[in-house]
Amino acid sequence: MASSVSQQSYATAAEKLTGATRTATAAQVATVADEILSVAALLRTQPRLRRALTDPSRSGADRGELLRSLLSGKVSQITADALASLVSGRFSRPGELLDAVERLGVDALLDSAQRDDKLAEVEDELFRFGQIVSGNSQLAVTLSDPGAPIDRRVKLVTDLLKGKVQLATARLIEVAIAGLGGRGFETSLTRLVEWTAAKRDREVAYVTVAKPLTEAEEQALAGKLATMYGRQVSLKVDVDPAIIGGVSVQVGSDLYDGTILRRLNAAKQAFAK
Repeated sequence: MASSVSQQSYATAAEKLTGATRTATAAQVATVADEILSVAALLRTQPRLRRALTDPSRSGADRGELLRSLLSGKVSQITADALASLVSGRFSRPGELLDAVERLGVDALLDSAQRDDKLAEVEDELFRFGQIVSGNSQLAVTLSDPGAPIDRRVKLVTDLLKGKVQLATARLIEVAIAGLGGRGFETSLTRLVEWTAAKRDREVAYVTVAKPLTEAEEQALAGKLATMYGRQVSLKVDVDPAIIGGVSVQVGSDLYDGTILRRLNAAKQAFAK
């Protein structure tokens, strides 16, 4: 978990970026997001640079100027200002800076999708791609293989999804492939689904059922969960006949397992005692 000082540094930079892009178009914000994520990719491969940009013996202004000198002529003024603000803050460890740059880029990308009224589609596309990967062991192993070059894995996904998803979705999947915050691919993808839902002020409920729910059943379940959690809920439904019947719902760390499979397993354990 990020320290309180790094969270404050992030909040300051995020506020600066929000102010600078207040009147920007979705495309302009997407460009800024791509620039920030490109800087994150650079920092991921340059541990010495991460250390220099978080060196407590340097002043915040000095760290900011160091970054500006590296980015001069390569990114927009908005991007340079936001990232200079970020590195001028304090971080408990160099890895926290990388996490913050990644989050800043992701948030900007989600902002661009929101301005284009595509955020709900992006959320759904990320989840559905995760289901595709989970259902294809060869694809899952390939995308999660840390020994395979990131560029090769990104090209594989680009070829698979070309023209089939929003540009923001494809870019976020690239972020997941790189490993958001050092996480594995599938965990990164799940985190991005949840960040996208949070941008829409929604909780994510992962629902497992034996057969597809009707639209009325989905609405009823979403309504019940919204009442429980005090905010709208985004259902992510996975159909798994192996559970036989009933429903399993996970919201954050809360698990409600009313499946027949769970009841059968509980009965077997009881008989075994």
